[in-house]
Amino acid sequence: QVQLVETGGGLVQSGDSLRLSCGASGGTLYKLAVGWFRQAPGREREFVAAIDWSGQRLFYADSVKGRFTISRDNDNTAGYLQMNSLKPEDTAVYYCAAAIGMKYSNTFNDLTRYDYWGQGTQVTVSS
Repeated sequence: QVQLVETGGGLVQSGDSLRLSCGASGGTLYKLAVGWFRQAPGREREFVAAIDWSGQRLFYADSVKGRFTISRDNDNTAGYLQMNSLKPEDTAVYYCAAAIGMKYSNTFNDLTRYDYWGQGTQVTVSS
């Protein structure tokens, strides 16, 4: 059973950058897709970015495209979300998730397809 722990959240100003990490324990991220989702107060959890098990295919929500970059370690122990040019509307709890056997491009943004979830890390962007 893989456990995921997010780190790197915090309070920043508009235009700043943050790098979130998603560490795996109790197992590795080998052959698992990794996704990042976020949930703002009063809103549903939404897709942010995902990377397939090989690191070859990357997916982004339109709202973060060009500002956020998802990546993963070659040793399959961690995933990352580099967030640049942060905006107040990026304020949310950010969750990482991992999925077994995810192949089709239209599934990476579906949170119901993910098997493992972290506890989340708060990101607050002030204007």
